[in-house]
Amino acid sequence: MSNNLKNLGNETNYVYNYKPEVLEMINNKNSDRDYFVQLISDEFTCVCPITHQPDFATIKINYIPDKKLVESKSLKLYLTSFRNYGTFHEDVVNIIADDLIKLLEPRYLEVIGDFSVRGGISIKPYVNYGTGKFEQLAVQRLESHF
Repeated sequence: MSNNLKNLGNETNYVYNYKPEVLEMINNKNSDRDYFVQLISDEFTCVCPITHQPDFATIKINYIPDKKLVESKSLKLYLTSFRNYGTFHEDVVNIIADDLIKLLEPRYLEVIGDFSVRGGISIKPYVNYGTGKFEQLAVQRLESHF
């Protein structure tokens, strides 16, 4: 476990503008094994960059860690930081994936956005990433979304 954590165990100061630097990681004590981690946030919000109307979603993050795990309180603060951030649904999942790949260097990662219906349309963007023996899994999972 990392002794450099800034958020866990301390008073929570929520930031409502995109702030990737709040993400923190802890060491994976089981990095010798492949295993799957699923994180679900059903209270995600951002705003439309054009109308500034709120968008609500469930965000699912699935990953196979390597040496690092995302610290869950920092992930909560990170996801909350999108609250007033103007971005399209498709961008959200890509931004989250890019930030987590940079932080964690996972073996495999996918981010799924399940946005609430607005204007009669629901949008469910999906992005994934795989490295090493998990590159083929990334291709197969992406193809299964067609």
